[in-house]
Amino acid sequence: MNKIPLTVTGAEMLRSELHHLKTVERPNVIAAIAEARSHGDLSENAEYDAAKDRQSFIEGRIAELESKLSNAQIINPALIDADGRCVFGATVELEDLDSGDIVTYQIVGDDEADIKFGKISVSSPIARALIGKSEGDVAEVMAPGGLRELEILDVKYI
Repeated sequence: MNKIPLTVTGAEMLRSELHHLKTVERPNVIAAIAEARSHGDLSENAEYDAAKDRQSFIEGRIAELESKLSNAQIINPALIDADGRCVFGATVELEDLDSGDIVTYQIVGDDEADIKFGKISVSSPIARALIGKSEGDVAEVMAPGGLRELEILDVKYI
């Protein structure tokens, strides 16, 4: 299976979710199933069905997280030496040449991407256009609104 790139923060976030599912959610759903069973006939018991569905979801998510973490390639952006190029984990300051807007994004793995926090997926169109470029370069990104030109103002590894 392919390695899944994650930053140190992203790996910790997945480990935390996995721990929560195993220590809090799994015991809660087991208790809910036991409670629903005590109510009698399981064939017409909506609480039982809902608890079993929840258990199925939790067990599936646990398996998914364990798989991702076992296949993770954890990258610490602070230890990267990429000579100022945009690479996985880099924090990039960009200027939209059309609007003049300045934004800062960190290029992260698919599971940790969250645009509200300035984290974009390495597989996103913007990140793919940035990879390999350096400060002063202009990246052309095909966006839903048309072609956008983004000038790289700064690349940091933090």
